[in-house]
Amino acid sequence: MMKLEQFQWTTQRGWDRPPQSSALRDSAQLALLFGRGGLVSAQQCVSLVKDLFPRAHVFGCSTGGEIHGTRVDDESLALTLVSFEHSRVATARATIHGTAGSYAAGESLVQQLELNGLRHVFVLSEGLAVDSSSLVRGLNAALPAEVTISGGFAGDGNRFQTTHVWCDGEPESSAAVAIGFYGERLHVDVSVTGGWGPFGPDRLITRSTQNVLYEFDGRPALALYKQYLGEYAEGLPTTGLMFPLELRTGDGADDRRVLRALLAVSEEEQSITFAGDVPVGAFARFMVGHIEDLIDGTVAAANASIERSPSPSPELSLLVSCNARRAVLKQRVEEEIEAVRDAIGERTTFAGFYSYGEIAPPRDGAGCELHNETMAITNFSEV
Repeated sequence: MMKLEQFQWTTQRGWDRPPQSSALRDSAQLALLFGRGGLVSAQQCVSLVKDLFPRAHVFGCSTGGEIHGTRVDDESLALTLVSFEHSRVATARATIHGTAGSYAAGESLVQQLELNGLRHVFVLSEGLAVDSSSLVRGLNAALPAEVTISGGFAGDGNRFQTTHVWCDGEPESSAAVAIGFYGERLHVDVSVTGGWGPFGPDRLITRSTQNVLYEFDGRPALALYKQYLGEYAEGLPTTGLMFPLELRTGDGADDRRVLRALLAVSEEEQSITFAGDVPVGAFARFMVGHIEDLIDGTVAAANASIERSPSPSPELSLLVSCNARRAVLKQRVEEEIEAVRDAIGERTTFAGFYSYGEIAPPRDGAGCELHNETMAITNFSEV
């Protein structure tokens, strides 16, 4: 059985209670730390945690908001200490040499981990200067099919200037980090949800370059998108967050569906730029969602994760939700976290962050994919 403790630092009150008071000083193996990179450095937080918890790997990233219990905060540092009874962890780090080096960085992370006994890999990556889709493909290429993957891409709120990750060192950009989880008694389950509904028929992507979409069915992408959005088209690109794109590749049992968030539009090229690749030959359709639908979708994912769990309630639940999703939920964002808590159970410890992209399998037994505008739920239990 795991032992967990949580602490939070805010600009208003400092630490809610001193980390020195922790009962896990000698046993914590993992210190999950989420917050803005500048705050982590200014508060010398990595050094503090390493001094207090010498056995723990300090692991985290910058965010679009920190999830601490059922709270969502900005400009805070959220620290979760984990002590396993029957399991162990190992870490890996890879430099991302530009977007062209993203695939190799994903491969490198897995190659640094011992595969014997590996149950799950949790990955955090730089969120801006990276080809997110390629990094995920690199992870899949190097990892055995039976090992699950989840995680996300670091955020910077709505600034979109600099993102950071850290693993036993100071915050850095142009890097990705990973935790490997080992142990026969460790159960890990990953669920991902959007809660969005279809808004129009499937259309074939006939012209695109990486994450820039030019044509559906031979027609200019932006013109068609505006046709569907109606009055909302005047607010692009901001209003595009309410109408993500769903990609479909494969057929039948291999059918894979993932969401892509809109980043920018070009009137001159009549193109749309998304937060992930939109390959030629994939089918796509516009999606729309109301707040209640998004929350209901998250509850469905949480319930599915519990149904697969060998214990009544997981001990730790890591939530990675999209920064764009938060923009849609607005002041009701904590309602979604509370709904997850109600579904999974009050005894579970919740931690996580708002991201620039989520990493999770689209369904049970599938390889991991890059998602946008979703919440990825990773539950951990020792049985």
